[in-house]
Amino acid sequence: LLLIGAMARVRWVIRKGPPEGSWLERMLAKKPRMVVAIALANKMARAVCTLSRHADAETLRSRTPAHAAINGGQGAGAKIHRKWF
Repeated sequence: LLLIGAMARVRWVIRKGPPEGSWLERMLAKKPRMVVAIALANKMARAVCTLSRHADAETLRSRTPAHAAINGGQGAGAKIHRKWF
């Protein structure tokens, strides 16, 4: 499933153009599409594995919109900024 999603993302990036300076842009410049898709799927799998290992019930509750509204938008999830792919 991750490979299907990664391949869809690679096709989309090839069609629309990658964000300048992104990981995908650098990889597509030097590797074949399928290799990049497999690397992207591996990267997504590592992210999912890390999130599932470190996500406990309290962390998940603090990231819900209702909890963030109670805390004035300053829940644990409000502090997380990620630049994905």
